[in-house]
Formats: sequence, C-alpha cells, structure tokens
Amino acid sequence: MTERPAPSVRKLLADLHAYRLRTMAPADLQVNIDQRALLERTADRSKFVQAGDVVEPFSLPEVHGGTVELDRLLDGGPAVLLFFRYAGCPACNIALRHYQTELSPALADLGATLVAISPQIPGKLIAIKNRFGFEFPVASDPRNGLARHFGITFSSSPASEAHTRAKGGDLGAELGTGKWELPMPTVVVVGQDRVVAFADVAPDWLLRTEAEPVLDAVRRLVSVPA
Repeated sequence: MTERPAPSVRKLLADLHAYRLRTMAPADLQVNIDQRALLERTADRSKFVQAGDVVEPFSLPEVHGGTVELDRLLDGGPAVLLFFRYAGCPACNIALRHYQTELSPALADLGATLVAISPQIPGKLIAIKNRFGFEFPVASDPRNGLARHFGITFSSSPASEAHTRAKGGDLGAELGTGKWELPMPTVVVVGQDRVVAFADVAPDWLLRTEAEPVLDAVRRLVSVPA
C-alpha cells in the first residue's frame, strides 16, 4: 500500500486557520488576520537577509545548556537557521513538528545542521523542545540580535497589543524579554564559507517555507543531486 505524502506546512497552517474560523470569536480572529495583513503590506523586504550575504560568527544559548556557535555548526557542512516566534505560538508548534519529520532527518543525511531560533528566553523556550523531543538544537536569540541583523523583526501593531492586553495577555512576559518584538518566520541556509545560499522570510506567519526548497539549496552546496 502506497503511503500518502505528508501534508505541506502551508496546508497544515491553512487547516489551523480553517479551525479558527469555526471556533474563534470573529473579533478575536480579525485582530490576527489584520496583524498578518499589515505585516505583508509594510514589511521592508529590502532589509531582509538574502542570498550572497555573509553571516558574521555568532554564539547563542541553547535551551538545554551550552551554546550554538556558527563556526561549529559549519564544521561538518551547511547550517540551516530556522527563526520562529515562541514556544506557545500554535503555528510555530505545527511548523516545527513538520520540520522535525520532513526536514531535519534529510538535512542530517546531507551533513547539514538545523537550528531553531527564537528571541524567547531559554527558561521559557525549552518547553517546545521538551514537548516534542526535537533532535535539533533550539537556541535563544537574546534581544533579537541575530534576527535584527537579518532585518526580519517586527513589533505588534498598537491594535494587536491593546487587544492582547485587554484579554490579559502580555507578549513581553511570555517571551521573558519585556519586549513585544518577534522575528518573522525565516529560513536561512548558510554555506561553510558563511555565505547565505538561500533565504526565505514570511511576514505572514501562516505562510512558511516548505522543506523541499531548503533541501534543494543544501544539495547544491554539497553537490548532491535531487
């Protein structure tokens, strides 16, 4: 019996949106829709990380201890940097579980390393790695330093922040940073020369990078045919 291919990450996130249409209060959902639409309209794409950029060495704390260092990541092959929002983000949970099965093992076979990165502090960020048993490193990006360098951060709109606070939420407390600043979901493939070979930034966090373009970029770096 032929196995069905796994759903794409965009299909999984479209299903999440469809579920919200059925279950969320319309006013609450509209705030989410409006924030994503605003980011699509206003994101400064000229500042986004892009192929050909050189990535300076960095060191980030890993949630289980130790550090994630670019130079060490590149010792054995390319590195794939996967920026996500935070451990409690439903879309991030769906996307990272997808990448765990559809991207991480294939990257390992190619000699590449996947690292998931969020500005959330390690003590809070560790929850997502423990929840799903991710085999790849999950690192904290203090003060969004690396994400800002890549031009991919944004702050919640005043309407979105006011709505969240009215509901008793506080993104700064959730992140542990005191800031309402997040990275847009982004995938960056870095070659062993520290040059970006592939970059994809998604201002709308329900539209994320599929596994296959990432694998294609890594295959080109390691000269492995598709």
